[in-house]
Amino acid sequence: MRDAAINLRALPEQRELIDHAASLLGKNRSDFMLEAACERAKLVVLDQVFFTLDAEKFEQFTALLDAPPTPNPGLERLMAVKPPWNTSKA
Repeated sequence: MRDAAINLRALPEQRELIDHAASLLGKNRSDFMLEAACERAKLVVLDQVFFTLDAEKFEQFTALLDAPPTPNPGLERLMAVKPPWNTSKA
């Protein structure tokens, strides 16, 4: 059972287009919009975690991941700082 509301404001021509597309698929406006929004959301999320490379670029990418880290003085300084939650007030 759906219980979370999502409200949108649209131009009349946007609503007409959405209604027409929904009717072509035999869906109501809400189902059509929710399905379309979820499909787009999945693509956005996948775009952040999935990418394709040709064989040469993949080899370069994995070589970079497998290489030992290069010295980073800034990171070393940052990691040497005690976090505020670990400092005692004794």
